[in-house]
Amino acid sequence: MKKRSLGVNAFLNGLRSVLNLFFPLITFPYVSRVLSVSGIGIYNFSNTYIGYFVLIAGLGIATYAVREGAKYRNSEDKVSEFASQIFSINMIATIIAYILLFASLIIFKNLRNYVSCILIFSLQILFTTLGTEWVYTIYEDYTYITVRSIIFKIISIVLLFLLVRRPEDYLIYAAITVFSAVGSNLLNFIHAKNFVHIRLTTKINWQYHLKPVLVIFSSAVAVTIYVYSDTTILGLIKNDYAVGIYSTSVKIYQIAQNLLSALLTVTIPRLAFLLGRKRINEYNQVLSKVIDFLVILVLPAAVGLIMLSRKVVFIIASEKYLPSVNSLRIISWAIIFSIFSWIFSDCVLIPAKRENLVLRNTIVTAIENIILNFILIPFMSYDGTSLSTVIAEFTVMIMNGYSCWDIIKPVIFRKDTLKNLFDSVIGCVGIVVVCLLCDYGFKSLILKTVFSVALSIIMYGAILILLKNKNVCSMLDRAKMILKSKL
Repeated sequence: MKKRSLGVNAFLNGLRSVLNLFFPLITFPYVSRVLSVSGIGIYNFSNTYIGYFVLIAGLGIATYAVREGAKYRNSEDKVSEFASQIFSINMIATIIAYILLFASLIIFKNLRNYVSCILIFSLQILFTTLGTEWVYTIYEDYTYITVRSIIFKIISIVLLFLLVRRPEDYLIYAAITVFSAVGSNLLNFIHAKNFVHIRLTTKINWQYHLKPVLVIFSSAVAVTIYVYSDTTILGLIKNDYAVGIYSTSVKIYQIAQNLLSALLTVTIPRLAFLLGRKRINEYNQVLSKVIDFLVILVLPAAVGLIMLSRKVVFIIASEKYLPSVNSLRIISWAIIFSIFSWIFSDCVLIPAKRENLVLRNTIVTAIENIILNFILIPFMSYDGTSLSTVIAEFTVMIMNGYSCWDIIKPVIFRKDTLKNLFDSVIGCVGIVVVCLLCDYGFKSLILKTVFSVALSIIMYGAILILLKNKNVCSMLDRAKMILKSKL
């Protein structure tokens, strides 16, 4: 199998994540003006409701498949047998999800107004399973799914402006959303045959697969409860206004978090493959590069978002959402903790088959987060919700790190890793200085934002070069070689 560049994969997966984030940013301002408030409400409720059944159908299989499948990818027969078993388990979970969905629609009469929209969104359950994106992740091939995503996003935006024209067109909007998200997954399934031969099979090694799959699924459920509990408790204790303000800060926080995590996702199959083959030295080298690379990106991203939070809220939302600025400043710290927690869980613990520890740590953190919300929200409202998220993310980072300390200790305490962290912290000081000077020097919001971002990048890069940061110098040398080859 051709070895693919982690840098290219990171770029492609990052590009796909950007498209997934910008699609609602482009479409929502339009549909919020065209559709009725009740139509938007039905759309959002139905989409959220189906999300639980997509979770059941997924069963944590994608994460497990990448970890286990990466070990077999050099043997077509073994990986095809493995993929067929995993796909068959996934289809069984999908059928169970549909049975539970239809049962809920029959039992809960208050869902009657949402049935049509829910059924449209329910197509995501089947087509997510058919998409078998874990096959592409196993083989580290992001080109096909990225190109496909670009094409389908463009078609969806065109369809939106052509077909969604009246307040009652929310069902059409739901169908376009499904088309954008999973419409091409049948093509995915067909194209996956270039890598593996997937078929339905009754010969499933349940004893081998079931326990880790259910443990990973339980972790996903715990994460879902953990993520949604903030908004739920805030709404119960405070009001819709507080939820709206907090949701704005969370949406901005998640954009930054998802972009950074997209760069991390592409390394998981490589690390799982190396650890599965007991190639520890190579594993440590790749993990060191991942940690160094993310330190260079995550710290300035968090500091930059804290410094520019007021401007970001004003530009992305509007003036009426400015009360969310402080909430955003608080929750931005969680970016650092959540990304490193994910490194420890998905890049170390799960490849090392310690998913039971991931489950334990996630459950403890979810309980902690819920308790903190009940304590902090009465006094701090949406700021308290943000603070509870930061504390919870810090806790799970420490717990995940401790759970894999025997593996990461040689990587964390490398001289180059500590030097890289020091360089990044000094560079972040430069970002703070630049943003303060731009605030003082410019009156226009646009000029403040543009110059703050541009000069911060220049300042951060210059500091790292002056400190002779190996990672940045290596990237510069590579860029010079590429330029020379083009000239």
